[in-house]
Amino acid sequence: MKIARTAAPLLVAAAVVATPASALAAQFEGRVVSVNLGTKTFRIHDSERGTKRIKVTSNTRFERINSFASLHAGMRRVEVTAKRKNGRWVATEVERSGGGGHHGGGGDDD
Repeated sequence: MKIARTAAPLLVAAAVVATPASALAAQFEGRVVSVNLGTKTFRIHDSERGTKRIKVTSNTRFERINSFASLHAGMRRVEVTAKRKNGRWVATEVERSGGGGHHGGGGDDD
């Protein structure tokens, strides 16, 4: 019984260490400061987290924004979900906030 009690904290510690910080997503929301089409990056200013450079890839999903090319400096109410990868913030999703609650509607809800 003594072995089981001693081993339990070690297993919990191993589980915490096994989840790298890069696997955790972060949320940013704010105004687009600049867009670099050549490097597929943009900078967003979040009032709580400061200005962050975000990389967009072919796996990035866009909602209520047509594409990366639709982003422009000064665009407000932009939300980003991103993960750290090789020291960079890489967007998994970029969307315009304030969608009015009509997510996934079929358009026949009269």
